[in-house]
Amino acid sequence: MKIRLLMLGKTRRAEMRAVIDDYVKRIGRHAPIEITEVRDGDAALKKLEADRAATAVLLDALGKTLDSSAFAKWLGELRDRGARELILVCGDADGFPAALHERVPQKISLSPMTYSHELARAMLAEQLYRAFAILSGSPYAK
Repeated sequence: MKIRLLMLGKTRRAEMRAVIDDYVKRIGRHAPIEITEVRDGDAALKKLEADRAATAVLLDALGKTLDSSAFAKWLGELRDRGARELILVCGDADGFPAALHERVPQKISLSPMTYSHELARAMLAEQLYRAFAILSGSPYAK
């Protein structure tokens, strides 16, 4: 299963980009992964429309909250059911436009707390890596 992180706006802070890139490299050992940065919600909608077969999930503060084990289980079940591609949509400082909320009904939350969009991206990358570590039995997850 391919994973795409569809990010509204750019990750501008070099230290955050370094953390994200490190985890993306680690995740790449378990699944193909790519980051696509787009200008805004309209551009994200166009990307999603281009690949309607993919499973799209919005990272939203009001989404379903999963702990790391439940997130790993969800990711593993998605993979085992034969999902071809998972697109995780990360907002920018302004969040998501209503059209994107309507287009992507499945939403998950990283935390009930609010984080900067750049920190949330780094946290998502770490949680994806942790999920694959849990699924493979790696000691990282402990």
